[in-house]
Amino acid sequence: MQNLTNKKIFKFWLPLLATWLMMSIEGPYLAALIARMIEPKFNLAAYGVAYSFGLIAEAPIIMIMSAATALVKDRDSFIKLKNFTYAANVIITLILAFCLIPPVFNFISMTVIGLPKNIADLTFNAMFFLLPWPAAIGYRRLYHGILIKNGLTRRVAYGTVIRLASMSLTALLMYLYLDVPGVIVGACGLSAGVIFEAIATKLMCLGIVKKYLADEFEEVEKLNYRGIFRFYYPLAMTSILSLGVHPMVTFFMGQSRFPIESLAVLPVVNSLIFIFRAVGLSYQEVIIALMDDKNKNYKLLKNFAVYMSVGVMVILGLITFSPLSTFWFRDISGLSLELTQFAITPSQILFILPVLTILISFQRAMLVNSRKTKPITMASILEVCGILLTLFILTNVFDFVGAVAAAAAYVAGRILSNTYLMKPFINAIGKEK
Repeated sequence: MQNLTNKKIFKFWLPLLATWLMMSIEGPYLAALIARMIEPKFNLAAYGVAYSFGLIAEAPIIMIMSAATALVKDRDSFIKLKNFTYAANVIITLILAFCLIPPVFNFISMTVIGLPKNIADLTFNAMFFLLPWPAAIGYRRLYHGILIKNGLTRRVAYGTVIRLASMSLTALLMYLYLDVPGVIVGACGLSAGVIFEAIATKLMCLGIVKKYLADEFEEVEKLNYRGIFRFYYPLAMTSILSLGVHPMVTFFMGQSRFPIESLAVLPVVNSLIFIFRAVGLSYQEVIIALMDDKNKNYKLLKNFAVYMSVGVMVILGLITFSPLSTFWFRDISGLSLELTQFAITPSQILFILPVLTILISFQRAMLVNSRKTKPITMASILEVCGILLTLFILTNVFDFVGAVAAAAAYVAGRILSNTYLMKPFINAIGKEK
């Protein structure tokens, strides 16, 4: 994009932000429904565990959007990345199905994580309905990347509107008319949303796909499957490590003080924080798409990120450090007064996480643009290690409440990751300049 300005960045980014913000509504909406159904504490806990398993399953494929934005440039690269994505989707779905074999699932949920049988059973039922979720996410993120690559970010937002509407309608109808546990309502809503969004995204991408298949784009470079794998596996490992840490956090919370309360409130707290993390998460593809080959747009994109960081800190700070936190958790999320008190402290600790997300999105985007993705994986390894070490110390040495320890661990791990990426990030900037 020539003559880039803050206004152009904003117009390009806004539909992607809207997409992430709409996705961020899913968590509070579903949690609010579950909190108003029978046995909310157990169903919220099971929903949090099932969602964690779902995140692990989608982790290997979720970064395909960044790969598509960076790599799809002509007919050959499109076909190869599409085949790569479809193969990964099949493998992921088969692995998830294997984990749902009852003896395997019982070993993971009750023996390894230590869930009570009633919560493990609720989680199993939810996971069955989440089986199509990872493949649908991989499918639509491939085409999201192509839409972003071609400057059609509004269509990404349109697809998310369809996702949110189908998710909301499915969950609401089940809530009103079916006598099923709340965790099933949440799982079915999530799956319905991503399936309808995947279909809509493909339809909105048909015109561009036809141009790729008709060879209307100039061939830039010959891409092979080995090259795709070498480029993508550090990104996949990053997602696996980042999202795979959630079940390990669940394990530590299950062994901590107030385990059921912690399992119940953490997904609700994370839903609030995710709304503000969406600002940074949506910005990564903007940087990949708008940063020119010689990083001439770096200063503009960096300044825009600074403005976002200040805005996020002010707004989230007003919510988490004021009576608005009680209003959010009790009146909007539907938590009991007891669970609301458990939720406030973790939300205050996680107050800084959205700003760290903006920073790491910038760091990762610059490294993806320079085709140096390996440091991203190493940073994620350090982040996971930092989270687990902090959790172990806080729960076993200082006997923290599980949700508080988890919040502190997430922040500590992310700071460690940001710190490690700073040097390769600076090198990527200098090398291109």
